[in-house]
Amino acid sequence: MRTKELESFEERKPRERKPKSAAQALSSLMRLCARSEKSSGDAMRLMRTWEVPEGERQGVLQKLIDQRFIDDRRYAEAYTREKSSLAGWGKRKIALQLRAKGVARDIVDEVLASLDSDEQSVRLVDKLQRKMRSTKATSAYELRGKLLRYALSLGYDYDMATEAIDRAMSAEEC
Repeated sequence: MRTKELESFEERKPRERKPKSAAQALSSLMRLCARSEKSSGDAMRLMRTWEVPEGERQGVLQKLIDQRFIDDRRYAEAYTREKSSLAGWGKRKIALQLRAKGVARDIVDEVLASLDSDEQSVRLVDKLQRKMRSTKATSAYELRGKLLRYALSLGYDYDMATEAIDRAMSAEEC
């Protein structure tokens, strides 16, 4: 019995994808964009995987932009809000991710300029205090190093990270 199941599994071929036409891609992207924000880079990436003819991709993207299904500024604002408040990311990590998603540098810079540094600093101190409770270190020096690496991995700049570490460590001593 088991060998028959294996044989039938091996005989199955992976489902072959048919390339989508520009109209099919437009329809699919409209449905996707109606459910959640997408960037222009996301749309182009999807069209590449759907094998939409290269000459038609820009036309589809322009229709999506004209009909306001895609707006990179709106996407960047929503992404920044989510990643800074929920995930606790810093400006550098958010900027890198937005650029990887195809959002223009000037839009990224403008959106990140609207982030409140004081609020980010408070959020980082809170994250560092939680990290301190779960971090094993033999000395204060080692703990500072681990916390610094953690803060930098979240995308905060060095100055903000060291200041937040000082505040977090002094709050724990009290």
